[in-house]
Amino acid sequence: MQATRLTLICHAVTPLQKRGSFPDDESVAMDWQKAQLSLADRYKKNLRLLCGPEARTRQTAGMFGSLPIVDQALRDGDFGRWKGKGIDEIDRDELSAWRRNSASTAHGGESVDQVCARVGRWMKSLESQPGHVVAVTHPFVIRAAVLYVMQCPISMFYLIDVEPLSATELRFNQAWRLRLETHAWPHEHGKIHAP
Repeated sequence: MQATRLTLICHAVTPLQKRGSFPDDESVAMDWQKAQLSLADRYKKNLRLLCGPEARTRQTAGMFGSLPIVDQALRDGDFGRWKGKGIDEIDRDELSAWRRNSASTAHGGESVDQVCARVGRWMKSLESQPGHVVAVTHPFVIRAAVLYVMQCPISMFYLIDVEPLSATELRFNQAWRLRLETHAWPHEHGKIHAP
């Protein structure tokens, strides 16, 4: 049976991220129209390109291919009334309670538990779909996917940093695995030089 390869790409940085604010449906900070198809050769052509429904994921997906399919399972967490607000604009006690309790919906949106459950269902659905999936999505979704694969407790959620335009490789062949790719420096005289 052919394996499932899942490459999770975090969307490009946004103005709200630069300000340390909760996301809204904002565009990326770069000139995404000039960047279209700029990364199209990064992966082989026989892949399925998916993205979340937000502008920032659709614009970033355009760097990898011209026809990404929007998948609602890849949408960002719903931050309710905190959307677009800076951390300093939110009641400290509410914010602290939300970060400590993964079931909290203090903002009136989606809890971390709900995001993880949604992403877990999506990951399970990929197990019967062999081939390469490139999915452009959000830090919350990527964190949830890593927890699912590594079978970590949800308390580890905020210990995972996801950088803009980073790629996380996951593989399924009877079991999910996190795949860390190494890139050695060019070798000289048959010897590999590690960074």
